[in-house]
Amino acid sequence: MTGEIEPVVSRLLGDLLLHTDAVARLVARGKDAYDDDEFLRYAAEDLLVRLGEVVARLDRNEPDFIPEHPELELRNLKDTRNVVAHGYDVVDFGIIWEILAENVPVVAERVRKLLDTAVSASAT
Repeated sequence: MTGEIEPVVSRLLGDLLLHTDAVARLVARGKDAYDDDEFLRYAAEDLLVRLGEVVARLDRNEPDFIPEHPELELRNLKDTRNVVAHGYDVVDFGIIWEILAENVPVVAERVRKLLDTAVSASAT
């Protein structure tokens, strides 16, 4: 890919960033709030499912995008979605917190950088 991003990919990456922003707001409430509030934990699961679904749609619409951008680590989000969606009885809320607090912000930063680079490239 030469800096150009297909409109469908740009839209889906925008959706992904909306969900990562929600994750950031959830994480900002703190680990104690997360541990004490089952609804925050359920919200966390839902956000991971949504993030994974965005990745699944990217994969369906532009199957080359994810392999061309391994640095985004999008496949991990899809894999996490599958565990959360299908393994509700084995979800470890501590691991979910780590993914939300540590991994999702890295993905968000990398996606923002990619989109910013694509916008800069198309402006020139």
